[in-house]
Amino acid sequence: MRRALIAGNWKLHGQRQDLQWLEALSSQLGKPPACDIVLCPPATLLSDMVGQAPDWIAVGAQDCSRHGSGAHTGEISAAMLADIGCRYVIVGHSERRADHGETDAVVKAKAEQALAVGLTPIICLGESLQERDAGRADEVCQAQLLASLPDAAASDVIIAYEPIWAIGTGRTASAEQAQDIHQVLRAAFRGQNRDALRILYGGSVKPDNAAALLRQPDIDGALVGGASLDPVSFAAIIDSVG
Repeated sequence: MRRALIAGNWKLHGQRQDLQWLEALSSQLGKPPACDIVLCPPATLLSDMVGQAPDWIAVGAQDCSRHGSGAHTGEISAAMLADIGCRYVIVGHSERRADHGETDAVVKAKAEQALAVGLTPIICLGESLQERDAGRADEVCQAQLLASLPDAAASDVIIAYEPIWAIGTGRTASAEQAQDIHQVLRAAFRGQNRDALRILYGGSVKPDNAAALLRQPDIDGALVGGASLDPVSFAAIIDSVG
């Protein structure tokens, strides 16, 4: 049985004073959760987070370079992240694809760098509003999955489905719509053990929709954005894991 995973992506938020969040979350939960927890703060907080997080919270980065080393000013390699104690890294987030023009090939290269140094990549993908309305959601998501996966991808990668059309548009994805895409992605996965693949949902997960999403058979957790900044909301999402 796949163990649920809840990942928090702080995006461009957080300073050292905000590390008190860790104590606040522990207080809200009262005990270690019955699922895996990954927290992805900005790069400036990674070392502090690794040092201060309880052992039931794994630390992940929000991105890594597609290069292992070299003249690439401002980039951070997967090996550097592993060196400071990160265990996961998000690659191909919709904001990176949109704001920085990251292609599937770039995402694949980043995932390969992560796997090479023992990091677990959380590979993000998802369709736009125009693609959803054109009835191309399955096609687009399958194509992104197959083009973004490392050649030797196995069940140690994690996929995060982000329905871009349901983020900041006023439209919402139902639990059933999310399940449909998760099922499509699992069927398309070319790894040896697709039943072990964990697929997270990343479309504006909040305390009031988490339980319905996490009850779906192919949804194995959540990639949480804004709600992860609030320890009360994040704890409520964690508590939604059945």
